Amino acid sequence: MAGEDCVRKRQPGSATTCKTPENEETQRIPESERSLQNSSNGRVDVDHVITRKMQLIAEAELKPAFMKEVDSHFTEFVNSLVAKSALLDSSSSSSFPASCSEKELHKAKTLRAPPEHGKIFTARRSLLDELFEVSHIRTIYHMFIALLIVFILSTLLVDFIDEGRLVLGFDLLVFVFGKFPIVFCTWLCMFSATVIVPYNLFIWWAQGYGSSSHRAIHSFFYGMLFTLFQTAGLGFGPTYMAISYALPPASRFIVILEQVRLVMKAHSFVRENVPRVLSSVKDKSSTVPIPRISQYLYFLFAPTLIYRDSYPRNPTIRWGYVATKFAQVLGSLFYAYYIFVRLCIPQFPNSSQEAFNLRGLVLCIFNSILPGVLIFFLVFFAFLHCWLNAFAEMLRFADRMFYKDWWNSTSYANYYRTWNVVVHDWLYYYAYRDFLWFFGKKSKAAAMLSVFTISAAVHEYVLSICFGFFYPVLFCLFMCFGMVFNFILNDRRKGPIWNVIMWTSLFLGQGVIICLYSQEWYARQSCPAENSPFLDYLKPRSWSCHVKM
Repeated sequence: MAGEDCVRKRQPGSATTCKTPENEETQRIPESERSLQNSSNGRVDVDHVITRKMQLIAEAELKPAFMKEVDSHFTEFVNSLVAKSALLDSSSSSSFPASCSEKELHKAKTLRAPPEHGKIFTARRSLLDELFEVSHIRTIYHMFIALLIVFILSTLLVDFIDEGRLVLGFDLLVFVFGKFPIVFCTWLCMFSATVIVPYNLFIWWAQGYGSSSHRAIHSFFYGMLFTLFQTAGLGFGPTYMAISYALPPASRFIVILEQVRLVMKAHSFVRENVPRVLSSVKDKSSTVPIPRISQYLYFLFAPTLIYRDSYPRNPTIRWGYVATKFAQVLGSLFYAYYIFVRLCIPQFPNSSQEAFNLRGLVLCIFNSILPGVLIFFLVFFAFLHCWLNAFAEMLRFADRMFYKDWWNSTSYANYYRTWNVVVHDWLYYYAYRDFLWFFGKKSKAAAMLSVFTISAAVHEYVLSICFGFFYPVLFCLFMCFGMVFNFILNDRRKGPIWNVIMWTSLFLGQGVIICLYSQEWYARQSCPAENSPFLDYLKPRSWSCHVKM
């Protein structure tokens, strides 16, 4: 046996012990367990067990503290990398080495106002493009196409029964997009003025600022010229054209939305480049950082409202992808046409035959939820996904995050951030953060209120000009319910029930918008004006309009 072999092999006077399997197993047992095994009379040493347990508890308590410390250092390291990357991205004339000191980093950050890095553009796909690769999500897209086919068949069959023949006219589309030559000429004038005026005003200001003996007066003069162009040139001119030529609704939408887009683009260009000129003059640089005209032109067409000298670019253009997106935009237009023809037009022309009452209003709102929600989806899909992606592909613009997963939002705060990322970025960097820079970081509530007011006012301005009457339904929804829901349904609400509540409120809001604006539109077609033109523009005619048949 092993023990006997060990005795036979043992040399006289040797102190070496035999390594039997039992001894090896005993050596592998931890000291604490051997002490338990060696306790007298088979009893467990209670004191030793308690001591060992306290040691294990202390080690377990040290682990979260250690991980928290590691996480803190890692977060600081990542934030430092992000800050350096933002500084490299925002300044084309300066370069920051990877080993720059904290003092140099702080100095570089102060070159921009407010002293925080701006939006960082990275190459990424749109979320729907990724989701449509999943067959389950693609099936939902196919269901909407099937619904469009049902609308088309319904319209054709009803027209065939009523007229005895197929009616393939699109009179509504022809009407709402009428007077297109005037629209194109107005857009061309707007775009040309935006290319020439802001760029040249900025060049003249930048070239003369360093050598000027009265820099404040110099800056005030060019700032007033730029403000005059924004308010009178881009502000008053297109609005006058839309009203004086009595453009139809969709044509007015094209003019006014382009007007708003170009105003925001010009502001971003000046806002991003003025701090760079001020920095170069302060550092007594021999060159003035002036962007090339090609960079400014690319920005005017790019699907973003935040100016950068350069953006991440894709290597090639997928023309098949571009054609598909434009085809989807066209299909969405016809989809909206059939929604109005089948769900709206049969309902609202007769609304002026009944007196304005609460019962009729409630029925109208709930009957308008379905067309309102469908149009809501179509606007999102056609513009924020298809239209912006088509232009991004043609320009090889690689950052396609025009929206996020707003449909998963459990709070209105998150919904406002993710529904339209393009506009949200502009409002965040040039309205919200600039407000905090001027009035201090303690004014966050006032800054949020100012952003809501600007957004609500611009939305209502667009609708009032395009529809030809002032009916502040959307403004009230923004400023009243939108603000309340923003604080009630905040980011602390995470459960699925809050997502249900958000969708329910969105559905009701779309029903209110479609119902009230449609009633007012048809009331102005059926009922004569009772006041002066200005008062008639401000007073809702649907409240008092009642046509007797």
